[in-house]
Amino acid sequence: MAGLLCAYFLKKNKMDCVLVEENRICSGVTGDTTAKITAQHGEIYHKLYQKLGAEQAALYYKANAAALEEYRLLCKKIDCNFEIGSSYLYRRENVDKLEKEMLALEKIGVPAQWVNQTELPFHIAGAICMPEQAQFHPLKFLKSIVKELPIYEHTAVRSFDGKRYHTDLGTIYAEQTVVATHFPMWNKHGLYPIKLYQDRSYVLALENATDLSGMYRDADPKGLSFRSAGKYLLLGGGSHRTGKKGEGWQDTAAKQYYPQSKIAFRWATQDCMTLDGIPYIGRYSKNTPNLFVATGFHKWGMTGSMVAAGLIADLVQGKENPYEELFSPSRSMLHPQLAVNAFEAVTHLLKPTVPRCPHMGCALKWNSREHSWDCPCHGSRFSEDGKRLNNPADGDIWHKK
Repeated sequence: MAGLLCAYFLKKNKMDCVLVEENRICSGVTGDTTAKITAQHGEIYHKLYQKLGAEQAALYYKANAAALEEYRLLCKKIDCNFEIGSSYLYRRENVDKLEKEMLALEKIGVPAQWVNQTELPFHIAGAICMPEQAQFHPLKFLKSIVKELPIYEHTAVRSFDGKRYHTDLGTIYAEQTVVATHFPMWNKHGLYPIKLYQDRSYVLALENATDLSGMYRDADPKGLSFRSAGKYLLLGGGSHRTGKKGEGWQDTAAKQYYPQSKIAFRWATQDCMTLDGIPYIGRYSKNTPNLFVATGFHKWGMTGSMVAAGLIADLVQGKENPYEELFSPSRSMLHPQLAVNAFEAVTHLLKPTVPRCPHMGCALKWNSREHSWDCPCHGSRFSEDGKRLNNPADGDIWHKK
């Protein structure tokens, strides 16, 4: 989504650009999203208000609200199941943090309201309702967006030296480059291997379950998320750091809350997480003025991708953008998550087991639930026979269990 929207806006602004994709477009995490288009991103506004002040917290909301409005305008002409609805952030107990989030929203002027009852199949202690949010079918949306874009699929960039990008099919010359590869592909600049980690979460598509008019997410990272999609109810949960143990698909919750339902589909997805919860959008590093990046959407890739597209399109054209500083990838790294990332990297670099991740040599962990080799350091994943499933690794391990 991020790369395609960036290309779309650059082309819209008469910029000469091409998009290269190693596989097929939308074959990665975009195809696995639950596609909520919302400015409600967990309990982030209280954190931003406390650490950065009211102005920056309000700016974060403004950026994501503008992204939602851009989708609203584009989807008027696209048949992509775009639906307006309320987004709810709930807690089943201990609402202290949620109350602080509500207070922060009130202070920065965000339209939201506190509710004590919802259509969920269990009791809640409280929830924040943000009205006029949206959901859609991202692949139907992108099918329309990509029609006139210059795209080269099955074109992996093997190496680059400044302005020349070498592929198996030839060399591409570019004055400026946007890296929208989910996890940034080059380690030389930006310190992304310690500024990011990856998180897996799981989704069940239930048939014969109660239809919900709103979109719901537990403020507790270990909780459940819900949204209806046609005849299906999407039940998400089981979030955990890639390479660590987690609960996985929430079959038990499905049986408990929707006993008459049937599991029609199941899948998992993966998200890049930053140190402070704000995406990295902008110049790849201070030393790379013509190299840009969009990553770390923290499970909110729909609005994050649209914010990235607008911001990067402005930067490429040399225009000022009010969100540049807030999303700058070169902002402070002094956050507790940095120590966690460093610990995981050192621990698994020193662990004397095989197989090893070709990205930076970390020891891989066997994921018995998904039958994959997962990297706890940076989130690369490989199939049982060693084929790469998720980056930042750029190759296979060719190892059989």
